[in-house]
Amino acid sequence: MYFRILHDETHGCMSYLLADMEAGEAVLVDPRSTDAPVLAAMLAEHHLRLRWLLRTHEHDEQLSGEAAALDSLGAPRIQHRMPSQPMCPGGEADTLVFGNELLKVMSTPGHTSGCLSFLWRDRLFCGGLLSVDTCPFQPRPALPEALWDSVSRQVFTLPGETLLFYGHAARGRVVSNVFEQRRWHPWFGGQTRDEFLARVQTLN
Repeated sequence: MYFRILHDETHGCMSYLLADMEAGEAVLVDPRSTDAPVLAAMLAEHHLRLRWLLRTHEHDEQLSGEAAALDSLGAPRIQHRMPSQPMCPGGEADTLVFGNELLKVMSTPGHTSGCLSFLWRDRLFCGGLLSVDTCPFQPRPALPEALWDSVSRQVFTLPGETLLFYGHAARGRVVSNVFEQRRWHPWFGGQTRDEFLARVQTLN
């Protein structure tokens, strides 16, 4: 396997490349349009076919031309909503295949209305789900109630050792785990739903 992290120094946004080197297939999670030439070169260097382009969320209204530039990479784009039918013969609608690897799609709205998270092995790519007030493009959750449910019922019910990879390098953190965030996340750890929602109301 091949796994790379890319960091956008300007906005602190994170992108991830996952690849099955033996099968020659790869997946990109939250790629940035400005990185498209570099990503294309990386794929070519390692003789990889881009199988899926996955977006946990997007802010295309503030980044015009982003989607069109990403489509130049030539892979199906999964964003906004769960796949309505199996993406591969004999597969489940929430499961994507690249090479010999399986990746589960999870509906986790809240940060934006159509957020998705992607579970691969022991790693969850959850975008801005845990950012709450630190995303440069979304300073407060679009759907606070849905965000609480997504985090408490989906993310925090995963095994404690599950690694969480963020869409933004908030306060210097790129990766954490479920156990840590259940206990010490500044917005979710030790908070009740009502306390969380009341705090969100204080955000500008």
